[in-house]
Amino acid sequence: MLSYRHAFHAGNHADVLKHFVEVQLLRYLEQKDKPFWYIDTHAGAGCYALDTGYATQNAEFESGIARLWQRDDLPAPLAEYVELVKRINPDGQMKLYPGSPLVALELLREQDRMRLFELHPTDSDILQENFAGYGTQVLMQTADGFGALKALLPPPPRRALVLIDPPYEDKQDYKRVVTALQEGLKRFANGVYAVWYPQLQRAEAKQLPEQLKQLPVKSWLHVALSVQAPGEDGFGMHGSGMFVLNPPWTLYGVLQEVMPYLVKHLAQDAQADFILEHHESSL
Repeated sequence: MLSYRHAFHAGNHADVLKHFVEVQLLRYLEQKDKPFWYIDTHAGAGCYALDTGYATQNAEFESGIARLWQRDDLPAPLAEYVELVKRINPDGQMKLYPGSPLVALELLREQDRMRLFELHPTDSDILQENFAGYGTQVLMQTADGFGALKALLPPPPRRALVLIDPPYEDKQDYKRVVTALQEGLKRFANGVYAVWYPQLQRAEAKQLPEQLKQLPVKSWLHVALSVQAPGEDGFGMHGSGMFVLNPPWTLYGVLQEVMPYLVKHLAQDAQADFILEHHESSL
């Protein structure tokens, strides 16, 4: 079950959506001086080469970040994300793409902390190399992030972004996402939790957002980007989504501005579209 390597997909349309939303969530937490933790349950290798190795096999980044790289009409929030990617490519050539931990590291302040988990031994070794030298600010562990999350909640500053981004190769991952959030909310009800999921034809992928809507939180936001029609053979990812528990109140408006732009420029056929919905309860 450890065959998945994110490097094959680095910088694709799903990464664009995920990391754009991640930047918005981190910026929100930074509005207060009080420290926060960034917890990544499935951290991957942290950074990916786009010009060598796995990423070149399907070159998925060419229909993702590459379509935004040279544009001069980006909405301001989207431009900030693209500029972050450009910062790790200082020569102006698109050679590296940041994983979620590196996106977070670019925005973390001195008082903030990162806790990273990656079960794949090869990716975990690369992650350790990529993030060596940060001392106690960045702690990494070769472990199942679902299981490790319990011991971290609530984090000492009582403020955190928890990113849950499993590969979903094992269909049990869908159930484990829901269980992890149910348990996490009992320990840390006010945390910001962000779940990435693939849009697939399989039932588990379609059911996950509806299951997440049933969780006991005051507010949630769901955004999804479909870049093409589902495959007639039932295989392949045609889009992805982010489901955020306890989202910033500003996020919905930002996504209203940005999602039509992403549909226009990342579309692979005329069926490209987006979903944007949110809910506030009286809990």
